[in-house]
Amino acid sequence: MDTIIGDEIIAAPRKKEPRYILALTLFILNILATIFAGTLWAGHNPLEMTEWQYGVTYSVLLMLFLTTHEFGHYFAARYHKIEASLPYFLPAPIPLLSPFGTFGAFIKVKQIIPSRKVLFDIGVAGPIAGFIVSVAILIVGFITLPTQEYLYSIHPDYALNGGHIISEGMFFGDTILFSLLKAIFTDPNAFFPPMSEIYHYPFLCVGWFGLFVTALNMLPIGQLDGGHIIYAMFNKHQKRIGTFLWWILLIMGIGGISHVLRMYISQPSTDALYTFFREKLLFLFGIIDTYIPWLLQCWNGWLLWVFIARFIMKIKHPPVPDTSPIGWKRMVVGYFALAIFILSFSYNGIYFVSNELAGVLGF
Repeated sequence: MDTIIGDEIIAAPRKKEPRYILALTLFILNILATIFAGTLWAGHNPLEMTEWQYGVTYSVLLMLFLTTHEFGHYFAARYHKIEASLPYFLPAPIPLLSPFGTFGAFIKVKQIIPSRKVLFDIGVAGPIAGFIVSVAILIVGFITLPTQEYLYSIHPDYALNGGHIISEGMFFGDTILFSLLKAIFTDPNAFFPPMSEIYHYPFLCVGWFGLFVTALNMLPIGQLDGGHIIYAMFNKHQKRIGTFLWWILLIMGIGGISHVLRMYISQPSTDALYTFFREKLLFLFGIIDTYIPWLLQCWNGWLLWVFIARFIMKIKHPPVPDTSPIGWKRMVVGYFALAIFILSFSYNGIYFVSNELAGVLGF
């Protein structure tokens, strides 16, 4: 029986013909699904094949990121003579399931990982490779950012409304690196789209998505890439680190849900018991707003990750036969990977803002 580890799947040793046709079919389907999504992002009808030209750039960039990430794992595995499959992509052509057109990809590692060193190399290669590509895509996107008229061509109503851009809809959350690169590579006096509109800009959209996915993969939880890296670096301490972060994610997820709750209880009521609890909760929210306002802006999707980590992937990383230390050179690379996690992490993820519910709803 196969065991999922991160975005690789560890299988018991066995000889089996490579599934090249399956891998190629999923690759092609993922291209089509991401073209579909990119066409939709560009404000065109993805059901018309003649409109698909508007989704090609997005698809190429996203496939470049995903393929680079997965082949980072693949080539690291092959370097250590570990049998591994080609990447299996997971197309998601239904926007409600994944507006990005994909659920990502994974490879199958068909042997037991023999040591912490090998585990580290395979685990860290994917995130670093994908991170480099994401940064390059973002830099190109910032340098080649079109003028405001490009956005008006997608939303003519903005131009007709005196140039006012409606600040509602789906927002992409904050990351340290995105803001830093923006400050370096864009003109502060030039137009920059709000974070609710960057999905219309393929380079910005894919670059942000690449950072977000890299950070998710770098969570130091059992069977994610971050779990591999932290286990390889710190051995038995990985469980403590993963558990600590699990509690942080739980608190952040509750913070996101609490923000939604505050929006719903803001309306007054004549019911005495309801009013009593409402006033107590609003008082608590006021304290949070004063001292840790970011908590109520967190992505409530962290609650899903808390569930996945606890009940599906597990927090503790499975052991490997050879627990020898990985050496200082790999430790340096590991700390660089942790820096990638911090720079790419978005506490508020992807969220919605609407006039009816003037708050943050997790996506």
